[in-house]
Amino acid sequence: MNAIIPLVLDTLSSAALIFFAAVGLTLVFNVLRVLNVAHGSFYSIGSYVAASICAFIASRHLNPYLSFVALLFSAALVAVVLGPLIESTLIRWTYGRSEAVQILITFGLFLILEDLQRMVFGVQSFYEDTPMRLMGSSSIGGVVYLNYQMFLVTMAIIVVLGLRLLIKHSRLGRLVTAVVADREMAQSIGVDTNKIFILAFSLGVFLAALGGALAVPTSGVAPGLGADTMVLAFAVAAIGGLGQIEGAALAALIVALARVLAIYFVPSLDAVAPYAAMLIVLLVRPYGLFGAITTRRI
Repeated sequence: MNAIIPLVLDTLSSAALIFFAAVGLTLVFNVLRVLNVAHGSFYSIGSYVAASICAFIASRHLNPYLSFVALLFSAALVAVVLGPLIESTLIRWTYGRSEAVQILITFGLFLILEDLQRMVFGVQSFYEDTPMRLMGSSSIGGVVYLNYQMFLVTMAIIVVLGLRLLIKHSRLGRLVTAVVADREMAQSIGVDTNKIFILAFSLGVFLAALGGALAVPTSGVAPGLGADTMVLAFAVAAIGGLGQIEGAALAALIVALARVLAIYFVPSLDAVAPYAAMLIVLLVRPYGLFGAITTRRI
């Protein structure tokens, strides 16, 4: 039991952070039908902005609980600034084009964003653990565990439920569903599809930036985080099925479990485990756990 409890808790907290990155990617693909390779950069930008704001709060000796507000504010700031700007200029140009063109364009965007991060934030690592220290720790089954990691799991559950409510039980969700089903028909009945695309893309940016911001107290941020997150998010999206929110949640758990098991028992396979899990799933389900063969207009 002393070994199982830490393994389960580590898996859940790791899956929460992976989920934030992957669900934004799968949401954008579901609505916009764009494979956004630059998605990992939004995760790392959210981390840098959150670390910078939290460091500012600490340096000015302000109320340390403002650091929790800073985590959410930084994600919203990144989404508001970058989401509409990038979607209305670069991403919109890729609609209807081949996947190869989308990947090339968004990969170029990824390189630009990575260089901008180095220009603005430098190449040093950032670490700000104030939120984690404020939440303290608890003893679970005789094992001392950080309360912040349970906070991450709670936030992930809130995001899953919030997205389901948004899509299934809101006017915006019905509009998004209509655009996904048939963009031309939605336009013919007066739906502003450009506005829907901006909102969907900005929400995807927010989710990625939120994951990056929430990761700062536990792992910090360093150059290269965007690339690592991008590859991991694509692995999760492939396992769950591109465009499937529930699939992203389950796939995040699978990937996190594979990583934690590797760390516990075969540390040398830590980097390989998530992609081995992806390979196994795709051999059995080529379209992902929740994916299916669909027709498309050509």
